[in-house]
Amino acid sequence: MATAEPIAARETTVPPRRHRPDSAEAVAAMLAAASTTRTRLAILGHGSRAAIGRPAGDAELLDLSALSGITLHEPEELVLSARAGTPVREIVARLSGRGQHLAAEIPDLSPLLGTEPGRGTLGGLVATNLCGPRRLSAGSIRDAVLGVEAVTGAGEIFRAGGRVVKNVTGFDLPRLLAGSWGCLAVMTEITLKVTPAPESELTLAFSGLDDAAALALMTRAMGAGVDVAAAAHLPAAAIAGRAVPVAGAALTLLRLEGIAVSVAARAERLIRLLGEAGAPARLLAPESAPLWQAVRDATPFVADSNRPVWRVSVAPSRGVDVATAVTTAHPGTQALYDWAGGLVWLMLPADAAEAGAEAVRGAVASAGSGHATLIRADADTRARVATFQPRAPGVAALEARVKERFDPARILEPGRIVTFA
Repeated sequence: MATAEPIAARETTVPPRRHRPDSAEAVAAMLAAASTTRTRLAILGHGSRAAIGRPAGDAELLDLSALSGITLHEPEELVLSARAGTPVREIVARLSGRGQHLAAEIPDLSPLLGTEPGRGTLGGLVATNLCGPRRLSAGSIRDAVLGVEAVTGAGEIFRAGGRVVKNVTGFDLPRLLAGSWGCLAVMTEITLKVTPAPESELTLAFSGLDDAAALALMTRAMGAGVDVAAAAHLPAAAIAGRAVPVAGAALTLLRLEGIAVSVAARAERLIRLLGEAGAPARLLAPESAPLWQAVRDATPFVADSNRPVWRVSVAPSRGVDVATAVTTAHPGTQALYDWAGGLVWLMLPADAAEAGAEAVRGAVASAGSGHATLIRADADTRARVATFQPRAPGVAALEARVKERFDPARILEPGRIVTFA
């Protein structure tokens, strides 16, 4: 294991130590020692999502960037394995060369968080389980994880799952670790199910709809039986001043994918069904790519870096209600909608930090179910506000017992998720 070295401080005045192990065994040895001394650790690959959650405080850094490289790719079997520190762009390039992709579109939140674009790693992708527009039709990255090699907080290496779906039996540890934000174990290698990239793609872009009308249109489209791959709405305020390939105050996007003849037929059926919304523009992949990137990465909110940004997941029928409630409480709030209204990005005014958090939590509670995550805010705000959705007492007790089993000394990602603090 490489020796620890100081790096620039992450939200602390004293530079934390950085540990950079280059094998699963080195990770295990380091965690065993840290567990004995109760040395707290923040886990990162390239740090592209390190600013989400509560600040790491005085935790030392466990840097997995040396655990890099694709270890297996069997295109005919639609399976790929890679070490946790492997850049996602390297995996995407490998798959693209064989006509394949990761079905769950991968958001790059680096610009939103003020870090270098394209720096995400496979471990960070699985640990955070953040997904883009194709979540509606293809599931999340959690659904693509077949197997993992990981190390508990006590320094025990374990392997779970396999290289085919039917090998995942018993308690599904890979799915447990996906979305755990590094709080349970440190993943060192991950095996994924990959899929063929679609032969053809077409986006129907309807212009000028308000939020409620856009929600109604997306709801009808999703129930039309035409396999809509993604549905999103960019309100006028979200795209004001941006170069877009379609004229109009707001844009509602429906994406169809598959065999070219099927895509064309389904598009005609949708246009007939949604005729009252007007004639949509038909955008091929190169034309629609900037729009879907804006939805995926919340790029309309990048420039106003001093304004807090929330990511809210609710029932699609309640997405507009949540945005309306927050905007009423804090005028000037901007929203954009993904997942046919089920995922709402909210950018609140700069002075709505703690009060804005109360408004968002209240709106989600009124929606009946869902969760909200504070994606962007300064360190002081993230230290005061619960950045992840507070758990019900029963769920919190269960999570605490799982945490105790995997990380008895509670050294992994201390405080990032308040439930595990």
